[in-house]
Formats: sequence, C-alpha cells, structure tokens
Amino acid sequence: MRTIRVGSRKSLLAIRQTNLVLDQLRQLHPDRIFEVVPYTTKGDQLQDVPLSVIGGKGIFVTDIETAIQQGKIDMAVHSMKDLPAILAPGCTIGAVSPREDVRDCLVFSNPNWSLANLPSGSIVGTSSLRRTLQLQRQRPDLVYRSIRGNIDSRIEKVKEGQYQAVVLAMAGLKRLGWQGGRDIFLEPLSLDICLPAVAQAALAIECRQEDTEILDLLATFNDKQVAQCVAIERQFLSLLQADCTFPISALAQTKGDGYVLQTMLASPKGECHYAQVEGKQVNTLASEAFTKLKEAGLRGLPNVENSNYP
Repeated sequence: MRTIRVGSRKSLLAIRQTNLVLDQLRQLHPDRIFEVVPYTTKGDQLQDVPLSVIGGKGIFVTDIETAIQQGKIDMAVHSMKDLPAILAPGCTIGAVSPREDVRDCLVFSNPNWSLANLPSGSIVGTSSLRRTLQLQRQRPDLVYRSIRGNIDSRIEKVKEGQYQAVVLAMAGLKRLGWQGGRDIFLEPLSLDICLPAVAQAALAIECRQEDTEILDLLATFNDKQVAQCVAIERQFLSLLQADCTFPISALAQTKGDGYVLQTMLASPKGECHYAQVEGKQVNTLASEAFTKLKEAGLRGLPNVENSNYP
C-alpha cells in the first residue's frame, strides 16, 4: 500500500492545519500511512513585499500545485482562501474541511482598547485591502499599515508597540491556540463590520483529477455542506477574475433548505458596496449578487491587474 505524500507550507499554521486534516484521515483510514512534505512558497519567501506588489494569484500555492502535477506529492492542504478561482491544470479540490470561525479579529496589547475606542491615529496592521477598506468605514481616523509575516510575528509587533492593533483571521488564531486574555486581547469583528474573504476558515485538500484512489479516500472526509457554500463563494470570485488580494468578500451560509450569499466589492475609489441574495438555485446565486452590485453602480468592474485602488 502506497505512502500518501501530503504537501504543506512550512509555516506553523500551515503544518497545524495539515495535521488537523491528517488526524481525521487517520481516524477514518487507520491502515493508511501519510507523510507531510513541507514547501516554501513564493509568498513565504518574500515576506517584506506587499502581496499586491508580488501578484496575488497563487503565490502561496503554485509551487505546491506543480508538485501535485508532477506526482511528487499526492495531495496538499491549503487555506482555501489562498486558492485562485482557477486551479492548475489537472488539479481538483478533493475535499473541504469543516469550517472554523469565519470572522476577522482585531488583536490588541491593551485590554481597554476596541475598534470603537482605539485612539485616533493608532496604527493598525493588515496586508488585506479588503479589511482596510471595510474598517475605514468605521474608523477613517486610524492609520492602516501593511504587515507581513506569520501570526506569531505579527502579534509580537503589537506587543512591542510597533502597531496598536493587527487584523487576523479568527480561524488561524483558534487553530494555533491564541485565546487572548493575558498579554494580548481579541475583538472578533461582526460580519456587518468586516465581511470575510472568499472561503475564509475552510481548508481545501487538493489532488490530481485522475487519482481515483485519493479522491475516494478524501470523499470520506469531505464536508458537503461547507463544500457547497465555498463553491458558491468561489463562483463569485471567478466572475470577477479575482483572487485573495482583491477587495472582495463573499460568505454563503445555509438558510432553511436554501442558501444566503453576502458579498462585498470595493469600487476603484475605495467605496465598499454590499449585496445579499438568497435562494435554492446554488448555480445562480453568485451571478445574482454580481448583477446587484452592477445595478448599484459598480459598472466596468476592473480585474486584479487593472485595478487602481487607493
């Protein structure tokens, strides 16, 4: 029986997420042997360069997808929000994990601070234009400054006073065990303040399209409900020819026997426009939201390469 080689980025969070998936797969398939193969991606190598400068499409996954295509690994675990709308040729998403907390979160070193009372002029670290533009609607008087690096290094910069706050995903904080309450303090942001990125808090397991053995194995792990929700979100992403660096949000959730899709897209002037649709026709929700945004005045939507956001 073959050893299943599993690709992962080298970061602590990526390895933790990969092991969370493998723990479940080992319980489901105790006879199978899994081996983690760590990779350093382009996005990991260029920590001092803003993502918008590097070019966001696939910078955290391209090298790993190449390894899948070449048969060097059998599958890979990704933060699903890092995956471009179109996967590499021959690759497919074999399974989607249960979803963690989808919210974004402010991290402070002062227990008395919050988004509402953070002193004017305070420096907030985030490398996400999506987060920046949404938070500016609430607090235009704060200074939003780019920050790169892993979760631990970003939190350390808050402790050192380089930033008064940083914005991170609750999912990553929870998976790494950051609860707050000692020397850091967390404020999860409600969805009406900061709508999350496409597929945020879900993990994707990618493999080769023709590898039926791996596909059959992953089918036993796949969370079908979450997979359908993130598929709706990624349809919206695809309509915009966008990726995780674009100021776009989409969150699909079940509602009765249908779905509700909340979306946000920022105009080239930095204005956030929101649209919500719901229904049972999962294949049309993304296009309905897209149409609503255009009707609200977002015409001639730019793609990533042609965008010129402030």
